[in-house]
Amino acid sequence: MSEPSVVVLTGAGISAESGLPTFRDKDGLWEGQRVEDVACPEAFARDPERVQRFYNLRRAALDTVEPNAAHQALARLQQAWPGRVTLITQNVDDLHERAGSTEVIHMHGELRKALCTHCGNRMIWLDDLHGSTLCPACGRRRGLRPDIVWFGEIPYHMERIDEAVGAAGIFTAIGTSGLVYPASGLVHLAKSAGARTLEINNTQTQVSGCFDRHLIGPATVQVPRWVEELIG
Repeated sequence: MSEPSVVVLTGAGISAESGLPTFRDKDGLWEGQRVEDVACPEAFARDPERVQRFYNLRRAALDTVEPNAAHQALARLQQAWPGRVTLITQNVDDLHERAGSTEVIHMHGELRKALCTHCGNRMIWLDDLHGSTLCPACGRRRGLRPDIVWFGEIPYHMERIDEAVGAAGIFTAIGTSGLVYPASGLVHLAKSAGARTLEINNTQTQVSGCFDRHLIGPATVQVPRWVEELIG
């Protein structure tokens, strides 16, 4: 009998343990604005340089952090599990890939990619972005933006995500509140497909009651334990 497919959803909690800066002050603001008001198409249309500055800081911060034990354990699971392991992340960092994970679905985009609003091309982007930056594909200015799903935009790869979750035998959510749609619906989809469901988080969440099992504590402790339990 083949091993069940495993689907793992990760959220901000797993990257927070690597010390990734949030760029929010104690009131949840950045430069006096809610981050939600910076990370939206309307803000980019109104003040693109300010939005670019916010993401330039976040992109640069990736060079200051490293994957942690939870990222590394998930990479090990992908390598060792005899069945399929699909990793879905709400995070826009590249810590999963740097830990060695190979199949990572970024539903909210990636900091180290840019999207041209003129020609639609996506490209790896490691440097700062500005309004004067030329698109390497079409040569036009004032079109490159972070390849990030902003508030009010549709998450990426939803058909692929729904297909993977609908075929899962094991579904695990790590470091996510599960409140943001459509990620909030994935545990329900997994359970309706008959998957065993597990939540790993520092604390109970508002969707904890939807899961069969819970591991409470830091991801850097609980994820390696869970992976060892699976692969022995």
